[in-house]
Amino acid sequence: MKTNNTFIILVLLAFFSSNYVTSQEKDNFIKPNVIIFYADDLGWQDVQLNDLDEPCAWDTPNITALAKDAINFTNGYSPAPTCAPSRSALLSGLHPAKTGITNVSGGGIPKAQRNEKYMSPYFPEGLMPENFTIAEALKMNGYKTGHVGKWHAGSLQIQKSTNQGFDFAHESRGAHQGPKKPNTRLTAFATHDANDAYRLSEEKYFPFTKASPKGISYPTDPVTENALEFIQNNKEEPFFLYLAHWMVHYPIHTKNRELLDYYVDKLGVELPEVDTEWTKEGQNNPYFGAMVTTLDWSLGRVIDLLKKTDDPRNPGKKLYETTYIIFSSDNGGAETRKAEVMSDNAPLDKGKKYSEEGGIRVPMLISGPNIPKGKTHNVLINQLDYFPTILNLTNSKIPADYRSNLDGLDVSGVLLNNESEVKDNNGKAREDLWWHYPYGDETKNQSAIRSGDYKLYKNFITGNYVLHRLYKDGKRYDLEEQNDIAKEEPEITKALASKLENYLKDYDAKLPYKDPSKFKTEDGVSAIPVIVNDVFDAKSRQVAIQLEKGKSNVIESYALVKISDKAKANKKGKKSKVKSTYIKVPVAVGSNNLEYTFTVPKEAKEYGIILIDENRFMVKGEFLKVK
Repeated sequence: MKTNNTFIILVLLAFFSSNYVTSQEKDNFIKPNVIIFYADDLGWQDVQLNDLDEPCAWDTPNITALAKDAINFTNGYSPAPTCAPSRSALLSGLHPAKTGITNVSGGGIPKAQRNEKYMSPYFPEGLMPENFTIAEALKMNGYKTGHVGKWHAGSLQIQKSTNQGFDFAHESRGAHQGPKKPNTRLTAFATHDANDAYRLSEEKYFPFTKASPKGISYPTDPVTENALEFIQNNKEEPFFLYLAHWMVHYPIHTKNRELLDYYVDKLGVELPEVDTEWTKEGQNNPYFGAMVTTLDWSLGRVIDLLKKTDDPRNPGKKLYETTYIIFSSDNGGAETRKAEVMSDNAPLDKGKKYSEEGGIRVPMLISGPNIPKGKTHNVLINQLDYFPTILNLTNSKIPADYRSNLDGLDVSGVLLNNESEVKDNNGKAREDLWWHYPYGDETKNQSAIRSGDYKLYKNFITGNYVLHRLYKDGKRYDLEEQNDIAKEEPEITKALASKLENYLKDYDAKLPYKDPSKFKTEDGVSAIPVIVNDVFDAKSRQVAIQLEKGKSNVIESYALVKISDKAKANKKGKKSKVKSTYIKVPVAVGSNNLEYTFTVPKEAKEYGIILIDENRFMVKGEFLKVK
């Protein structure tokens, strides 16, 4: 919970708790548990759910088994094509464009990447105390909350999961911890040695082969073990577990030699004598296959515990019967990294870091009390929908200003009432979803909108619109997104472009900006704003900026200040590396549009101003240290 909201939250908690007791007595309602099992870089075609054209090469028996008890959403989407924005969006219920967290590794001073003429907009590193998470919402309603695995929603102390509503956190990489030396991908396998940190299990699991008819052992995975421990320790109360795996993210490797050998045999490939990047195209990387099946094994362990464990709050039922399970991935599959070929999203186009279907369409299962079993649904659903849906499924209440700010829709009507459409609070059916990724070259730097059968893109480098028709008459049409029909369908293009432009405006979505040093011959570069004075008053901590007259107009301005954690010493007296980030500070603009002032917070040690002119050039002031 946020410290500045502690009093109101305690009051609300007391109110909701009293209502909850009354609710139980009146409706005999027992609050269900909730588990979000969130994979990393797992593509839509990396599981045995949505096989198109060619069957998935990776074995996922536990995911397949869960699907028999769940609804499989074939048109399920992540909020972004990369990790941090999707995680922050899922946790906060806010669109990446609203939080500003639209890419990974934020909190830095904007700059153009090598060979790129445009600067990416500033974006925060992760969630800040003013953000309200699903963990805080459920904690407010009597839930025990736990996070296991990958966080990637901010690294400062104020951004940590335990400061964002989680009672318990375990965030090691677990068995995903990669090889630290060259060639160890071929040798660093877990053993049955008692001193092995990843000691192989005595229990046997899938796959069952001629060599191992009773199954194979798996390395100890602290991520999985801590998830199981959290469930066991908190089953006396309603619990929320956000299990965010590191798999199947790079580095691509496995500590399970038996599983690796299984995939070598299944795929008909050979491991090289010297470890090199795997370059065979398609779903042919045995290391990656082993990671997918290990992820599946982890899910199986969790489900097995739920099926075996009595629910002490609901006599006669197992935890599996009283727990909602949401399974998905943070973005589409990462097909390659440098020369390493990991997997293949075909027939979907492209993958991670792209707004095409391969980068944002993800596997998605939802199971739990009163949800139909073994059903497939093609309704449009986004992970932003999880927050309001979970609130409804758990009968949880939150302050109205937080609730009204959520960007997703409650899909419980689809889950529980067999409704064919996702509807908003006014009963209007969902028409579209949209994404914003203003980074990279012109093949990535774009926003997108999916509306019914159609998908439209706006490219920020060229300014062009591209239109694809994914489906026609309920059947697959151009799911590969190979045919641009923008000129053939001008009315549809115009309508979707208008919708997308309205989203960008309403959400104040930040766009890429021109780097003056790379547009030296373009009109307007000679008129970019020039800072002639930059004064810091130590007493008031106010900065005054003066611009030269006669230059182009500034249309946007803000300051960035650097904040850091306090340095801490370990037991040996050695100070740990201090983590820092830049945050936005508002700027006051003078009536003549030439004077800018802002206050540097006491905890900040560095500041600088950012100006955007009418020609979309970004001007960065000098970043100065506060003495």
